[in-house]
Amino acid sequence: MALSSMTGFARGHGVVGSYAWSWEIKSVNAKGLDLRLRLPQGWDAIEVPARKNATEKLSRGTVYANLTVERKGVLPTVKVNEPVLNAVLATLKSLEGKVDATKPTLDGILSLKGVIEITEEDEREEDRAAAEKAIVAGFDKLLADLIAMRREEGSTLGRLLTARLDEIAALAARAEAAPGRKPEAIKARLAEQIETLLSASARFDSDRLHQEAIMIATKADIREELDRLDSHVAQVRKMLADGGPVGRRLDFLAQELNRESNTLTAKANDLELSNIGLELKSTVEQFREQVQNLE
Repeated sequence: MALSSMTGFARGHGVVGSYAWSWEIKSVNAKGLDLRLRLPQGWDAIEVPARKNATEKLSRGTVYANLTVERKGVLPTVKVNEPVLNAVLATLKSLEGKVDATKPTLDGILSLKGVIEITEEDEREEDRAAAEKAIVAGFDKLLADLIAMRREEGSTLGRLLTARLDEIAALAARAEAAPGRKPEAIKARLAEQIETLLSASARFDSDRLHQEAIMIATKADIREELDRLDSHVAQVRKMLADGGPVGRRLDFLAQELNRESNTLTAKANDLELSNIGLELKSTVEQFREQVQNLE
């Protein structure tokens, strides 16, 4: 199953009968799935099937879907609202002689709110149902286009993440081979430090210093961190190969990789290991940032 990003865009339009419709869909990163539909007044019947299809095919991302609908080729009907017109004329007549003003004109009276009503030809149920069906089908098609774009970006992300993993594995291998982490090197440095301390004062307990040296050497060992790094890298490679909505699990593993790189850097007992640890932290952070975009 392919990887998918959480960002994408799709736009489409169509005509059915006297109805012209247009969809615009875009998605961005989110912790879960949040579908935000924006529908024209009176088209609420579109929401249920559109939401159902989106939730079946997407698992993460904030999805904005905007629908516009117009009726074309339908002649408007102009009608005079007789009760309102009569009320206006009666009021004007009652004001004659009371207000010093010019006589009202016909266009002025007709421009008053409610005097003229402009309506469209009544919809037929079968025409409306056909339009709703076509609009839902249009949404489904654009949703497929959005998913295709998200998968294309997911493929690119997969290659980038694999490259970062290769760098992490290479840095772990460098740390494994670093001369500074070998027991002999640790022992030699500790022996040198102990000798320096003993030469400075005769009151140091050599047995106690030996025990402390063993404890320091144990703390400086990064074997456990390297093993966990290898394990996490292997798990991530498998998830990327399997594909699907693995973004949340990869984000968790990215946090684990970050934890191990921080511990390795803290334990580094020479300049080379410190530099490797810093490079590792930077690469893991890049990996984690790119994982945030995966579904």
